Amino acid sequence: MKKPTNKPTLIPRMYCNLFGHDFEVSKKVTYHVKEYTCRHCKKELTTNSNGQLIELTPKFKEINAILERIHASRTERLKKKSIASSIY
Repeated sequence: MKKPTNKPTLIPRMYCNLFGHDFEVSKKVTYHVKEYTCRHCKKELTTNSNGQLIELTPKFKEINAILERIHASRTERLKKKSIASSIY
C-alpha cells in the first residue's frame, strides 16, 4: 500500500508557476508570527525572526509550536493578572 503524499498534482503547480502562489493564513502562532499555506499547491511558509517568509521546515514547525505554547501561557497569565487587579 502506498503512503499518501503531500505533493501537489501537476495542475496546481502549473497554476502557481504561471500566476504565483495564493497564500492564506493557516495558523496564528503569535501576534507577529503566522503560518501560511498556498490554496492551490499547499506549499507552507512561516515568518522568520526578521519578518520574512521562509519555507516551513520541521525545525520551524517545532519552533512555532514552542512559541505558540509560550505565547498562550503568557497571555493567559496576563489575563489572570488583569482580572485579579480589577477586583481589588
